[in-house]
Amino acid sequence: MDFPPCSERGSCCVAWSLFITFRTAFPTSVKKRHRDYKDGDSPEVHRKLPSSAGEDRAMLLGFAMMGFSILMFFLLGTTILKPFMLSTQRKESNCTTIHTHIMEDWLDCAFSCGMDCRGQGKYPCLQVFVNLTHSGQKALLHYNEEAVQINSKCFYTPKCHQDRNDLLNSALDIKEFFDHKNGTPFSCFYSPDGQSEDVILTKKYDHMILFHCLFWPSLTLLGGALIVGMVRLTQYLSLRCEKYSTSARDEVGGRVHSTGWQQIQLQSMGRNKGRPERS
Repeated sequence: MDFPPCSERGSCCVAWSLFITFRTAFPTSVKKRHRDYKDGDSPEVHRKLPSSAGEDRAMLLGFAMMGFSILMFFLLGTTILKPFMLSTQRKESNCTTIHTHIMEDWLDCAFSCGMDCRGQGKYPCLQVFVNLTHSGQKALLHYNEEAVQINSKCFYTPKCHQDRNDLLNSALDIKEFFDHKNGTPFSCFYSPDGQSEDVILTKKYDHMILFHCLFWPSLTLLGGALIVGMVRLTQYLSLRCEKYSTSARDEVGGRVHSTGWQQIQLQSMGRNKGRPERS
């Protein structure tokens, strides 16, 4: 744009200098950017804000907790929950010992003595017969549900090894314990449907174990999901805040630019009116 020399139009030099100064202070790119991106949006707003190192570690911790809880559900479900659901539901009662004895024929078992060493052994079968107090029914007592599943004829199944004397002494100690009861009632668990005559001394799977198997994995899963949700919420709020700040800056810049340009035009018009016309 060509402008007449100041010697010919001296009254306009001041206005032109103010225009150059204002144009340098407020570049036209602000106005162009304000025009190209509606509603104050800019490319920086639409880009995802970079996550901090703390947020990345929190997200990793949350996903790790959720993955660990799923693994706990799988392991506890297959090892505890499934046997508990398949086991016979039993009620507590009182039992009194009738008689105990060790079978003459020992049962076969297999043991391991190394990586490539396998052996065959025998173990004594201890049988404990009890009387249910509430019904007067005679039943065979077992240590727990697992003992019933392994061998329903014996009170328990010891760990197989070569030392026969050690296995016999363990069975004799248990036999002596029940013999000393002398008709004293003790707690036991029976099947209320009456289909099974087996009675157990202790319950391996009870409701407290079921509670812990469900409570702690669920708590871990909820904690991991809460951590991930809080981090995502923080990032979303930061993104909205950045978008609002950028929109506010562009709007204020556009208003200042328009106001300054109007002031320059008014000053120029005022000086032109005050200058005498040349013939």
